[in-house]
Amino acid sequence: MDTCIRYLNFAILLLFTLCYSYQAVFVLIRWFGKKKKYQAKTQHRYAVIISARNERAVIGGLLDSIHRQNYPSELVDIYVVADNCTDDTAAVARAHGAVVYERFNHVQIGKGYALNYLFRCIEERVGLDTYDGFLVFDADNVLDENYITSMNDVFDQGYPVVTSYRNSKNYGSNWISAGYALWFLRESKYLNGARMQCGTSCAISGTGFLVASEVIRENHGWKHHLLTEDIEFSTDSIIQGRVIGYSEDAVLYDEQPVHFRESWNQRLRWSKGFYQVLGSYGKRLTEGIVKHHSFQCYDMMMTLAPATLLTLFTIVVNLIFGFAGVILGHTSWTVMMLEAVGGNLFGIYMSLFFFGLITTITEWKRIHCHAGKKILYLFTFPIFIFTYIPIAVVAIFKKVTWVPIPHTIAKNVQEIRS
Repeated sequence: MDTCIRYLNFAILLLFTLCYSYQAVFVLIRWFGKKKKYQAKTQHRYAVIISARNERAVIGGLLDSIHRQNYPSELVDIYVVADNCTDDTAAVARAHGAVVYERFNHVQIGKGYALNYLFRCIEERVGLDTYDGFLVFDADNVLDENYITSMNDVFDQGYPVVTSYRNSKNYGSNWISAGYALWFLRESKYLNGARMQCGTSCAISGTGFLVASEVIRENHGWKHHLLTEDIEFSTDSIIQGRVIGYSEDAVLYDEQPVHFRESWNQRLRWSKGFYQVLGSYGKRLTEGIVKHHSFQCYDMMMTLAPATLLTLFTIVVNLIFGFAGVILGHTSWTVMMLEAVGGNLFGIYMSLFFFGLITTITEWKRIHCHAGKKILYLFTFPIFIFTYIPIAVVAIFKKVTWVPIPHTIAKNVQEIRS
C-alpha cells in the first residue's frame, strides 16, 4: 500500500509538470526572446463598447480617459449600454459624450447579452461596417493615453482580435486586490506576452480588447452568453483558427474587489463559467490537439482544466490513507500522508511565489503602491490562489448567476501612478 500511495503522488506530480511546464518556458521566452515592435500604417476607425450596470461613480473616469487619447477623436465613437440600471449611469455617460442605450431585461442577464443588444443598436443606427473594429471595456476601467494608438499598431498587422496589458487601480488596497492584480499582471507579461512572441494565440481577459467588425458580423453579434463570456469567446476564436494578438504597450487599469465575499462571488462565477466552457468546447479543443496538433488548443485546454480540483483530490486521498493508518495502526501511512500533503502544498506555494516574484521584479515600476506592500503581497499571493480550491468545489454543485460587483474608485491615470 505504501508503494501505491507513493506512485499515486508521483504520477500526479508528473502530470502537473508535463502539462504546465510550458509556462515556465514562457518565462524564459520573455526574458531572452526579442520583443517585436509594431507600427500601424493606417489609423482605423473604432467604436468603443461599454456595458455598465449602476456604474455612475466610475464611468465618467473611463469616458474622460477615452477623450484624452493620443488618437484622432474623429475616428472614435463611444457607445454605452446602461444595462438594468437603477441609478443615473445613463445620464452620466451622456454628459461625458457617449451615445447611450438603456436596456431592461431581467431574464437575459449578463454582459454577453448586453453586448449583443448594443451591437444590434449600432447596426440599426449606423451599421457595423462603419467601424473597422470595436474596443470593449468595463465601466470601471481607465486607459493610458496611448492605449488606442498602441492597440491600433497591433490590429493593423492583421490580428482579428487584440488584447491589452491589464493593470490595477488599487493594487495596494489589501491582499485580495493585490492577488487579483498580480495574477493579471503575470497573465499579461508571461502568458499573453510570450504567446505573442511565439506567434501563437493569446486570450482576452474580461475587458480591454479589440474585435474586428468582420468577427462580429460572422458571429451575428455577440453570441457568447456563458458565465465567462470572455473565455468562451477566446476558446471559440481559437477553435475557429483565429490568432488573438496582444499589445503590451496598451495599458488599462481596473478596480479589483477588496472584500472576500465579493471576491468569492466573482471567482465562483468564473469557476462555474470555466466548467461551462470546458463542457461546451472541450471536445473540439481535444480534436484540435489530437487531429491538428494545435498548441493553441492545448494552451486553452490547460487554461480551462480544473487543476485546483486535482490538487484537492490529491490532498483528500492522502488524508484518507493517513487517517486509515491511524485507525489500523500503520504509522508509515500517516507519516507518508503528512509528508505528501505538506510537500504538495509547499510545492504549489513555492511555484506560485516564483511566478509572483518574477512578475513583481520585472513589473516593479508598473505596480503602483508602496514598496513594502509589493513585497508583503508576494507572500500572500499564493494564499489568495489557494482560496480557489473551495471555490472550485462549490462551483460544481451550486447554481451560479451573474452578480454585479460594485465599483467606487474614481481615479485618473496620473492619480493611479502617483
